[in-house]
Amino acid sequence: MQLPGDAGGSDVLDLAVPGHRAAPFLPMSRAEMDALGWDACDVILVTGDAYLDHPSFGMALVGRLLEAHGFRVGILSQPDWHSAEPFRALGKPRLYFGITAGNMDSLVNRYTSDRKIRSEDAYTPNAEAGRRPDRAVTVYAQRAREAFPEANIVIGSIEASLRRIAHYDYWSDKVRRSVLPDSKADLLLFGNAERALVALTHRLAAGEPIAAIRDLRGTAFMVRPGWLPADEDGEPWVEIDSLALDKPGRIDAHPDPYAMEPAAAAPGPAADGAQPVRVVPAAERIARRLAARRARRGRTVVRLPSYEQVKDDAVMYAHASRTFHLESNPGNARALVQRHGEGPGARDVWINPPPVPLTTPEMDFVYGRPFARAPHPSYGAARIPAWDMIKFSINIMRGCFGGCTFCSITEHEGRIIQSRSHESIIREIEEIRDKSPDFKGHITDLGGPTANMYRMACKSKAIEENCRRLSCVYPGICENLNTDHSALVELYRKARAVPGIKRITIGSGLRYDLAVRSPEYVRELVTHHVSGLLKIAPEHTEANTLAKMMKPGIGAYEEFRRMFEKFSAQAGKKQHLVPYFIAAHPGTTDEDMLNLALWLKKHDFRLDQVQTFLPTPMALATTMYHSRKNPLKKVAADSEVVETARAGRIRKLHKAFLRWHDPENWPILREGLLNMGRADLIGNGPHCLIPRQPPPAAAVSGCARGTPPGGKKASTPARPVDGAGHRTPRQPMGHAAGARAAPSAQGRQPEGRGVRKPARGR
Repeated sequence: MQLPGDAGGSDVLDLAVPGHRAAPFLPMSRAEMDALGWDACDVILVTGDAYLDHPSFGMALVGRLLEAHGFRVGILSQPDWHSAEPFRALGKPRLYFGITAGNMDSLVNRYTSDRKIRSEDAYTPNAEAGRRPDRAVTVYAQRAREAFPEANIVIGSIEASLRRIAHYDYWSDKVRRSVLPDSKADLLLFGNAERALVALTHRLAAGEPIAAIRDLRGTAFMVRPGWLPADEDGEPWVEIDSLALDKPGRIDAHPDPYAMEPAAAAPGPAADGAQPVRVVPAAERIARRLAARRARRGRTVVRLPSYEQVKDDAVMYAHASRTFHLESNPGNARALVQRHGEGPGARDVWINPPPVPLTTPEMDFVYGRPFARAPHPSYGAARIPAWDMIKFSINIMRGCFGGCTFCSITEHEGRIIQSRSHESIIREIEEIRDKSPDFKGHITDLGGPTANMYRMACKSKAIEENCRRLSCVYPGICENLNTDHSALVELYRKARAVPGIKRITIGSGLRYDLAVRSPEYVRELVTHHVSGLLKIAPEHTEANTLAKMMKPGIGAYEEFRRMFEKFSAQAGKKQHLVPYFIAAHPGTTDEDMLNLALWLKKHDFRLDQVQTFLPTPMALATTMYHSRKNPLKKVAADSEVVETARAGRIRKLHKAFLRWHDPENWPILREGLLNMGRADLIGNGPHCLIPRQPPPAAAVSGCARGTPPGGKKASTPARPVDGAGHRTPRQPMGHAAGARAAPSAQGRQPEGRGVRKPARGR
């Protein structure tokens, strides 16, 4: 069984209907369907968000894509889940229900890292809380099945994508099953799912039963134990146990260019009639080996420890997580299978390899649909905070090769950067200018999961397809990574030259260890695209913690800071960096947090809004939190132990260290310093962290707000969060489709950072 996409091709562009007339908005009611002359929808997309017809929002992105392929797509936005009746509003879909929680994971959306209920939902009209259920994908799927028992149910979005295998659930503090058996869905689409979504929809429209569609990349489904794909060409599939793969470093041995190869005949006989021996060039030998290995891997499935095993054994959970992440490169990932249940009722969750990334023309097509660029008219004048934050920003790329362990962007969107063309981006700027009545000439972002990974890729396609590193930039930037920023600099200059554009600022987080490799880029950014404050994410200062995060040392931050200040001075501007940090990350000790607090005090950073580590499904840091093992290395019962702040009191202390200046934190900091034997840091001297006596709240109310040198506030609205990885991906159908998130996503919590900006995709 060769998976579609293995040989390339433009699945997203193929079969699109030229000149297809788009609806003003995808219908959300029978009346709107009647106005369009529809008797039924082919596909009904269910979302936990308000329907905003803009490419930053997943439902709109995939809905318009399917519309371009000639399908009738309806939207059920935030349906009342207390009964099945709201799921009958548009009738039964001809092909399937597409169920998502929305741009964010429903639990991240509702609860803080302290498991407290949030008072607002930025993706809901008037920020009203409580408009979506916990574990929305499961609840919506069950209600849709209740409404129409015979309908096909397809689940996706960030919530489903990161729950495709057995996973640790922070909110219930236990390992839960894959979302597939709980939702009773027919199919799960994960990652950037446009390819799978388009192929699936066309095949269902052609009459193929959904139970027979088992060969799409980026899909997962339930099968009987021991099921293997049919041997269509006589080549059998092989199942191997993941325990045979848990070895340090690279799973497969490097090809040996000096290994002996069978002699190959050269054209023409030798003088004595014998066939000469041809010396096979090293590159050709390597290519042969890689091709043979790729063919073998394409017919291999790796069996992970069962749900019952990982539920009760932390070491097995860490092993399964490590194996899962090593099988994440679309170029060499194998299928995975995990048993759920025991005895006659046991079933396997089968997970196909990740989807092939979109090409630039495909990205342009997806983002070039005729979006209304407005909330659905049914919301009237209601304010939707996520819309306010995102409507004048543009997603120029998706994916992230950073691999930060607390972030799930790589697991969701992949590590291969997918970029739009300059022409496509400029067209969207012009659309904003021409179609947005309240646009004043300010584009608030040209970014993605990371602001400056645009068009970056491995220098060699062969190396990229065979690489098994979890990060291209840790522990150092890979020598095979192209870090050229020239295409991005050129884009900034073209965008500024668009008539009617007065200002363009960059709102996405910056990868500063990459930026310092291009002084020209930093100069361009600092001179033209910083609005006084630029957010970056060192996350910590201590090597011990940074190693568990897979983040660069604080020296890289200092190098960027010097460059930033130099170019700001040359531009005659007074600008400041706003660094983000995480408290209570796995592997962080009390001493690590104290050293970070002393660093903040030394640099006069008084942070207003901070975040405490929030374990989200599938992230490597979540594995550390749950198992106390380090999946970045070989996992065994006696392997490295990762101690983690789990108790509420310790987590509060770690968070208090980030706000060392806040008088409300004085009691817990004093107690913590005394317990650590650091009473020398309590006093009124310049070296002390907190004063000897509790300061009056009024005396420091201004500084508690948080101000870095120069009097600028050291906080900004929270980076979008979707429950998954670094910038918030919010995509539908397993995808991160167009989710144009701002900096902060699932693995990056919204903790106290103000309104969470809709996710960009990181």
